[in-house]
Amino acid sequence: MKAVVQRVGRTSLSVDGKLISEIDSGLAVFFGVKEGDSEAQAEAIARKIANLRIFRDENGKMNLSVKDVGGQILLVSQFTLLGECSHGNRPNFSNAEKPERAKFLYEYTAEKLREQGLEVKCGVFGAHMEIQQFNDGPVSIILDM
Repeated sequence: MKAVVQRVGRTSLSVDGKLISEIDSGLAVFFGVKEGDSEAQAEAIARKIANLRIFRDENGKMNLSVKDVGGQILLVSQFTLLGECSHGNRPNFSNAEKPERAKFLYEYTAEKLREQGLEVKCGVFGAHMEIQQFNDGPVSIILDM
């Protein structure tokens, strides 16, 4: 499993010009599932995302989690995170999980985040999504589990 976690302000996601999800502040999480990934990995990455201390405390240090600041999460499936580019210039996505299993693990991860008391909004699995995002910092963390 791979995720790019970005600290954001107001962020919205649309499909075909129709607003699907938006958050006021928190984390935009771009999420990819590798072939063979498991529910245990989804649970671990959900815990890590929920508890990453990347928000500023009263002293301006990154010491608070999205839970601590009452932030929201916009979880976006993105199989292109798994693109292999070591040979040639066209990414190879053969290590991405098959869509049915990937969708299950994406939705499972969203549920595991919600179980931690977080408000989680999602994109549309497999759709071409347009995202307007206001990065805060910017702060971007790559998780590979």
